[in-house]
Amino acid sequence: MSASREAPYPLDALRTVALHMQGLAAAPGSEPAPTLEAIHEMVKQIGCVQIDTLHRVARSQYLVLWSRFGQYNPADFDRLIFDPGERCLFEYWRHAASIIPLEYYRYSTPEMQRWQEQPSRYWADWLNQPDNQEVLRYVRQRVTTEGALRAADFQYDGPKRGPWWDWKPTKSALEYLFGAGELMIANRVNFQRVYDLRERVLPDWVDTTPVSADEAYRFYAEQGLRALGVCQPAQLADYAYTYRRTLKPHVEAMMREGVAVEVRGVLADGREAALIVHRDNLPLLEQAADGALRAERTTFLSPFDSLFWARGRDEQFWGFEQRLEAYKRAEDRIWGYFSLAILHRGCLVGRFDPKMERKDGLMRLEHLHLEPGVEPDETLVADVAAAMRDFMASHGATYLVIEHSNPPEFGDRLAGSL
Repeated sequence: MSASREAPYPLDALRTVALHMQGLAAAPGSEPAPTLEAIHEMVKQIGCVQIDTLHRVARSQYLVLWSRFGQYNPADFDRLIFDPGERCLFEYWRHAASIIPLEYYRYSTPEMQRWQEQPSRYWADWLNQPDNQEVLRYVRQRVTTEGALRAADFQYDGPKRGPWWDWKPTKSALEYLFGAGELMIANRVNFQRVYDLRERVLPDWVDTTPVSADEAYRFYAEQGLRALGVCQPAQLADYAYTYRRTLKPHVEAMMREGVAVEVRGVLADGREAALIVHRDNLPLLEQAADGALRAERTTFLSPFDSLFWARGRDEQFWGFEQRLEAYKRAEDRIWGYFSLAILHRGCLVGRFDPKMERKDGLMRLEHLHLEPGVEPDETLVADVAAAMRDFMASHGATYLVIEHSNPPEFGDRLAGSL
């Protein structure tokens, strides 16, 4: 189905709706400190929050919420995942390892069933080794009788059989049982997973009715369309973290049914393109085109932020290429180890590579860049400085050091504004 509007939507409107649906449009300070309910609703809105282990600053899952709320208590986020009395989020595989609303639990059941009935080649080989069936029985028995356990609670004195990802047998068993849905993550201690039986973790109110794989794909397609705001059809698969050919029939069905509406929009390079928007979001797109809805937030974005999950949309909408260079050799990096994008009033204007030196209370920016053509005017400097003060406070940082800035005057003026 196509919208009736004749003129293409301007680039600013596309950006605004995309940011609004990601919780990244409202001006900082325009909302009170988030309640537990607000955090829960934000995770529902974007669908899930990706977990990552990199820890130069706060871990990515905590940064994602900071980008949307500013200072908040990360312990509140953890309460929603791990506190039995507050639990409304859970950890599982979605966009890689993710934190997911428990309202969406049933849509993970096809993945859990796949682990049991059609495991990947790695897990099929592992399960076919006779000794590992005994390991599974042993791990099940210990968790059942002893309660929640970490991998470290299982002693292993055997040889290291391979590279760093070749876990000890009991760790592999815990991970398989987690993937198959028999175990859940009850807690994390120093970021180590604590596993327990599903029936001891999952609240009674959660709908566990299994769904088919097609039902799950349809759910993820529609949820992703809402969360992305506006995108190309194929990009819904990127958000759902699946193959584009897998999601294509579900996207086509949404278009036939009028759930997904085709619109024309102007991209960052000036070209027009066919895009889709959820029919419920069409009024937002009109408001953005009329200037009644604006993107006013200045904040910093993790490289794992859901805004970047739709491949290529960073360049299509913002003329910006998001990169994670942590796994490159130092000499091959352009932007730095863990570069955060700078979002300023609807535009992605730069990036910086931070490192929190916790013992000294020092936030070090090893690299700070503005995008080509971006001028460090007073508004930009003031807004980035305000966001940096909030970012530093959320990390307990007292001092800021900027080692390299491009252009140099931006770093000087930013440091002088703090």
